[in-house]
Amino acid sequence: MILPTRRVVILVACFAPVALLGYVSPVALDVLAALNAGILVLVLVDGRRAVAPDRLTVERLAPDSFSVGRPTECTYRWRNPARRAATLVVREARPELLGGVLPPRVVAVPASGTRRDTLPVLATRRGRETAGWLAVRSRGPLGLAYRQGRIGLPWSVTVYPSLPAARLKASVAEAVRRRESGLKTMRRPGEGRQFESLREWVPGDDTRHIDWKATARRRKVIARQYEEERRQQVLLVLDAGRLLTADIAGEARMEYIVRAALWLAFAANYHDDNVGAMVFSDAIHHYVSPQRGRRGLRQVLDVLAVVQPKLVEPDYPAAFRYLAVRNRKRALTVFFTDVIDQLASEALVANLASLRPRHLPLVVTLRNPELDRAAVARPTAVAGAYRKAAAEELLAARNEALVAMRRAGAVVLDVHPQRASRTVVEQYLELKRRGRL
Repeated sequence: MILPTRRVVILVACFAPVALLGYVSPVALDVLAALNAGILVLVLVDGRRAVAPDRLTVERLAPDSFSVGRPTECTYRWRNPARRAATLVVREARPELLGGVLPPRVVAVPASGTRRDTLPVLATRRGRETAGWLAVRSRGPLGLAYRQGRIGLPWSVTVYPSLPAARLKASVAEAVRRRESGLKTMRRPGEGRQFESLREWVPGDDTRHIDWKATARRRKVIARQYEEERRQQVLLVLDAGRLLTADIAGEARMEYIVRAALWLAFAANYHDDNVGAMVFSDAIHHYVSPQRGRRGLRQVLDVLAVVQPKLVEPDYPAAFRYLAVRNRKRALTVFFTDVIDQLASEALVANLASLRPRHLPLVVTLRNPELDRAAVARPTAVAGAYRKAAAEELLAARNEALVAMRRAGAVVLDVHPQRASRTVVEQYLELKRRGRL
């Protein structure tokens, strides 16, 4: 498709006085028609001489994954096989996670050459999406016409939550120093499977622990000594039901939950624990069995990148039955959810009790700062008094539900959203220090 440029509009505007002369002499109108016809011919010729967009090739050099709020760069490598230079006006449509449609930019590619074009990329929200194309207008040598085309350039991206990295490491180190100041690591020999040392075999020791190679070298019976297994299981369970669809201070409640789960996953990985994740609402959406190291952490990150709440009632019995089948080894099972009152959370409380004593349930809920402020505000009008009474009633019902969870044997954290990540990590370290895992 050939389109005129702004330069053509300026030329036509310059011929406006000729049109006014048409009131005096009809010859002026013939001259104007000839001029417009000449401009039209020039536009067509100029458009035909422009490099066709479909002859150009473009390659995108960019990662497939990003982190929310962390800027990076994306490089485009253009190649022009034509013998004429190409001046392009490019408008790119990226996935919505990366900003959607961008403003147009000018790219000049030399004849029979290449050109690199580098642009910043900033992910605005987490998720996974595949989209992308380039609308290209190639300008003719006279600057009177564009030849327009479209280049498909799909972009499959995964945007992860904002990774804590150095902030998390500093937080973990600070918590460890504060909580374990003056304590020394003590190796406790036991029946675990973590190798500790070699020693001489004595009557009464299990013969299965004899190290025959060491025995042959030392010419006396040597046995392996093991210490108690310190690697625990940490399972992150995210409730993606209707209660997590609400906002807190303009930000989705689920975003606070995802950040807290992410910090806990990094902290558990930092302490060499196995980390897994499960997401459910009215069905099981994702499950990653607890695993050690970067591989397990990456799989958890993949789940946290795409989790979204649904406006449905969560099926707690089905979720707990799934957990009972899939995860038989003792684990710190961290439930990220929310409660309204004891009646609404009755199914959750009943199923939490079924986890004990095999697992240690930790329930994380987020307080609503606006509700807290309404409950303590001093009313100045009748409407304010009703608002205060309603807030106090909601908080009282919510506290009853949390008390019921504690009676069921769960550790409950009811925290301010802004402090959720740090508080969850500190609670995990405290449970680990006390040996409750």
